[in-house]
Amino acid sequence: MTKLLQPEDFIRLINKDADIIIPLSNGEPHRLLDILEEHHRQLENVTVHQLLALRERDYINGKMKGHLSHTSYFLSAATRKAFWEGHVELIPNVFQEMYYLLRKTTKNPMVIAVASPMDEHGYFSLGTNADYTADFIGEVPFVLEVNKHMPRAFGKHQIHISQIAGFVENDEPLTEEKSPVITDKDRKIAEYIAADIQDGDTLQIGIGAIPNAVMKMLKDRKHLGIHTEMLTDGIVDLVEAGAVDGMRKMTHKGKIVASFAFGSQKLYDFINNNPSVEFLPVRLVNSAYEIAKEDHMVSINATTEVDLYGQCASETVAGRYYSSSGGQADFARGVRLSKYGKGYVCMHSTVKNDTISRIKLHLGEGSIVTTSKNYVDNIVTEYGIARLHGKSISERAKALIGIAHPKFRDELTREAKEFGLFD
Repeated sequence: MTKLLQPEDFIRLINKDADIIIPLSNGEPHRLLDILEEHHRQLENVTVHQLLALRERDYINGKMKGHLSHTSYFLSAATRKAFWEGHVELIPNVFQEMYYLLRKTTKNPMVIAVASPMDEHGYFSLGTNADYTADFIGEVPFVLEVNKHMPRAFGKHQIHISQIAGFVENDEPLTEEKSPVITDKDRKIAEYIAADIQDGDTLQIGIGAIPNAVMKMLKDRKHLGIHTEMLTDGIVDLVEAGAVDGMRKMTHKGKIVASFAFGSQKLYDFINNNPSVEFLPVRLVNSAYEIAKEDHMVSINATTEVDLYGQCASETVAGRYYSSSGGQADFARGVRLSKYGKGYVCMHSTVKNDTISRIKLHLGEGSIVTTSKNYVDNIVTEYGIARLHGKSISERAKALIGIAHPKFRDELTREAKEFGLFD
C-alpha cells in the first residue's frame, strides 16, 4: 500500500485537539500547511507549534480560531505582528529544551516536515533541519512533504518509510536568506573578536552582519572546528578557504556539527550528500555539557541592550517582544564550562543615529533578560571588548562604560556613581 497521501487522507489523520509540530526555516512544509488551511473547517481545536515561522498565514493571523491556531516559540516576520495583535501565543523557552518542552506540554502530537526524496534503503532525510523535530522520530506520527530541492544530509535526522504515516510531494526551491549589509561598525566589532580567535578553536556563530564580518576575517586560520546551532554561508566560505577542517575538535572530529541550516543555495548545495556535515538534534548541539566537551569553544552572538551589570536583553526592542531567547543562553553556559571557552555578545553601542545608548544603568522598561550576568563573558561594541568574567560589579560597570559611545560615558559614570556601583 502506497503512503502517498491525498489532501483528504492527510486531514483524516488529524484528531480533535491535535498538536502539530513543525520545524523552523526550510523544514516548514508549505503544501501541508496549505491543505490544513484549505480544510480548516474540518479541524477542531488544532494547534500548530513552531519556532521561527517562514511565511505569514491566515491561521497565524487568527482567522481560523476554533479550528487552527498558532503557538510560537520564537517570533519572526511572519508572526511578530500577529503576536502583538493577540492572535499568537508565545511560550518562553531556550532552544536546547524545545524537545523536552514539547514532549511535556503537547497532548496529541504529530510532526509535519519537509524531507528529501527517499533513498534506495527506504530512508528520507530531514535535510537542513534536525532542530527539535528529529528527536520525535519513532515517538509520534510523521507526515512528510517530499521535496527534490531539499538536500540529502547526514546525521541523526534520518527517517524510514516505516516510521511515517504518509507523505505528499511538493517540489519548490528552498527559501534563501539574504546576506545583511556589513557596515563599518560591524567590521570594527568583528576585528576585535577575530583577533581573539586562534587556530584550532571551535566556533558557534550566530546570524547577522557582525558574525558574517567575523567569518570573513578568519580565512587565514587553520584547523577551525564548527559546533553551531545554525549553519550559514560564511562557514562554507571558511571551508573553501581551508580554515575549517575540524581536526582539533574533541568531539565529532572532522565534522561540521549543526542543528539546522539557513542561507543561500550555495549553502544547500554544500550540504547535499556531504559526509563532513552532521545534523544533530538541538537537544545535543545546544547542551551545555556537550558544548563544554570542546576545550576551545568560541561563541559569538548578538544583543540589543546591556546594563552595567552585564545583563543582556536580546529578544525585546524598545521594551516590546521581537523574537525570543533562541540558543544564546545555551552557548553562554556551554562556553563557561569549556576549558578555554570564550563567549562574545555583540552590538552597536547606539541606535537612532547615536541618540540612544545601548549600554544603560538599567535595562529599559519592558526589556527581558536573555543572558544572565552570571554567564556573560565578553561584551563587544565598536569601541572595544568589555571582559566581564570574574570581574566585580564595579569593574564590570567601568569596563562597559569604557565601550559605550563617548558621548554617553560621562552620563553613565555619573549614574553609576549615584547608584553606588563604584565611587
